[in-house]
Amino acid sequence: MAEVVVHIYDVTNTGSEKTNSTILQINRIFKDGIGLGGIFHSAIQVYGDDEWSYGYCEQGTGVFRCPSSKNPMYTYREKIVLGKTDCTIFMVNQIFRELTREWPGHTYDLLSKNCNHFCDVLCERLGVPKLPGWVNRFAHAGDTALEVAETTAMRLKQAKTELLSASKVAYRFLSSVTSNVTNGSPQQPGTVNSSDNGNLRMQGAWLKGMLNTSKPSTSTEIENKDEDANQEKKQSHDSEAKLFQQQP
Repeated sequence: MAEVVVHIYDVTNTGSEKTNSTILQINRIFKDGIGLGGIFHSAIQVYGDDEWSYGYCEQGTGVFRCPSSKNPMYTYREKIVLGKTDCTIFMVNQIFRELTREWPGHTYDLLSKNCNHFCDVLCERLGVPKLPGWVNRFAHAGDTALEVAETTAMRLKQAKTELLSASKVAYRFLSSVTSNVTNGSPQQPGTVNSSDNGNLRMQGAWLKGMLNTSKPSTSTEIENKDEDANQEKKQSHDSEAKLFQQQP
């Protein structure tokens, strides 16, 4: 069994001393101060003195190796022992060959496919725990926020499109009802036949009733309707009684 170690660096390769200093300050506050996270580079060491990681390049694989804790592009921070792998050195070399093909440099993405994501995949294949959450937490948070924003924008656009389409259909239908029923427009080619005027009149009346409904009936109106119904029933009953009395 071979020990698996992750080497952590502060990302200080921006080309700007001011930006590098800001990143170091962020990492001190958010990682060292409150243990939340920061902006880090990571690499995995297993079998030998080299560490393996992933980065951007225009052509070829993004997987590379260098002497452990000696990457000149970043500022070394610490190492963490993740566990021991049951994989033989032959199996580990096979894993590296596979990852070299699967991780081309041009697919690098700061939020969704960076060096820390690569190390997580490598750890999974080696059968050891993934990186501590704080190493890549900022990227995960940024990726989630971006995904939520894109999904929300897409749904709003879809809802707007559907609402506009429904409004157009409703407007055309109401216009057709108005021109063919209310105004009695003459039959035009491509319009509704005169035999359908009855249905259109019913649809127009139904829509008019739906659109003109502004409030529910009050209790007084309901009572008046009930009283009228009772009066009609009483009159009908009296009529039937008179007819029965007139029979021999």
